[in-house]
Amino acid sequence: MIRAVIFDIDGTLVDTVDMHAEAWQRAFREVGKELGFQAVRDQIGKGGDQLLPVFLSESEVDEFGEELTKRRGDLYQSEYMHKAKPFPMVRELFERIRADGKQIALASSAPEEELEFYKKLTNIADLLEDATSADDAEKSKPEPDIFEAAVSKLEGIEANDCIVIGDTPYDAIAAGRAGIKTIGVLCGGFPENSLAESGCIEIYQDPADLLARYEQSAIKRGDASAQWRAV
Repeated sequence: MIRAVIFDIDGTLVDTVDMHAEAWQRAFREVGKELGFQAVRDQIGKGGDQLLPVFLSESEVDEFGEELTKRRGDLYQSEYMHKAKPFPMVRELFERIRADGKQIALASSAPEEELEFYKKLTNIADLLEDATSADDAEKSKPEPDIFEAAVSKLEGIEANDCIVIGDTPYDAIAAGRAGIKTIGVLCGGFPENSLAESGCIEIYQDPADLLARYEQSAIKRGDASAQWRAV
């Protein structure tokens, strides 16, 4: 029985994936790494600990990986974050879930400052049971740490009581490793087949689409045992 819903943020609740990719691309350029935008975008959803080894050697990660990650964060917060926009009907979806008596948590690898900004931007802070940030996980997605941390903050809730909503295959993989099923949304720009192959049991366009078809969703049914199905 699903008793709690855990949401990813970037690309799921707020339209930020392209901006994160551009900030990473610029940061890499500053250390002499010219990377294609799509190549970087395909990795968004991972934290720096998982993203850097895709493009850097082990020695490069050791030499300037931490500095590069910090630079990316500074660029994003100073030049991009204030441009972020929430996807439509986020608060309304959260209100519907809460009306069903289910708890809601956020599971993000974003720094605490970004997390607080997104809570205000989406106007959902009063509907949350709790939220995780980069400080709560040793490793980022697709490792399960962030979802395990979110579950641990929900009183009386186990992994099999939860379902994750996310936009990337890394969300679904990480959730699966934590013993949680995932509903995918396409608003982050990842292909439907990629989400399905990574373990999403249902796929919707965005939060508004999930709200519109909430009655037939796994959240409402209270059943996350099914394999992927078209909705």
